[in-house]
Amino acid sequence: MSSRPGDVVRAGWAEGPDMPSLYREIAEDLGARILQGEFRAGTSLPSENRMAETYGVARGTVRRALALLRARGDLTSRQGSSWVVAAARQGQEFDELRSFAQWARSRGMTPGGQVVSLQTAPARVAERRRLHLDEGDEVLRVVRVRTLDGRRVMLERTTYATWMIPIIQSLSPREASVVQVLFDRFGIVTGQADNTLDATAATSEDAQLLGVRRSSPLLRLRRESSDAGGRPIEYGEDRYVPGTVAFQVHTRLTAAAMRRMGG
Repeated sequence: MSSRPGDVVRAGWAEGPDMPSLYREIAEDLGARILQGEFRAGTSLPSENRMAETYGVARGTVRRALALLRARGDLTSRQGSSWVVAAARQGQEFDELRSFAQWARSRGMTPGGQVVSLQTAPARVAERRRLHLDEGDEVLRVVRVRTLDGRRVMLERTTYATWMIPIIQSLSPREASVVQVLFDRFGIVTGQADNTLDATAATSEDAQLLGVRRSSPLLRLRRESSDAGGRPIEYGEDRYVPGTVAFQVHTRLTAAAMRRMGG
């Protein structure tokens, strides 16, 4: 099926009592287009009349869809004006290795960062295992607050391998993209990253640094990354304020899976 805007209703669907959730389908389509960056934060959507024409429905159906998106926090409305995309809630994809700053700029947003703490210490057992270190080796632990257009959206805790310590210590504490600087100045490329996504409750430190309440739900991304040769660079944990970033995961059916399905 084509992914063009409007196909959600142009596949032979018609309004009427047998299609009570048509406006929800339109809301989902518009929401997906917002996540994909087609409509950026602070910009206006097309007029209601234009969208009604695009989707082939009545204006009232479009209004219900827009009202649903407003209730979800994706849109705001201004009296006598158009519908406006709310503060950034953009999609970040898992199938492409890009830094937070690179992703933000690709969405037309300004990334920022501030180091809260930076300290070297002997590697703990878990750190030695994840970073392939020996007993007595040191690691560098860094805590940074990340922003989008000046708004605090993420708390980043990273543990760097021993060989990375002097490199990271040489960087500015306000560096927007560590990944980019590692490539530009040191030729270090992140060749592989493993990510685990779940939810967690904000600790007292999280709450203070992100400006949320203690125990508030946060989206947690745990990651491990290596260079192009497989040497561990870092592992860490990012905690996102809900409603600021959405993650997109693409899946596909492999040839091996098709063979298993076919018996």
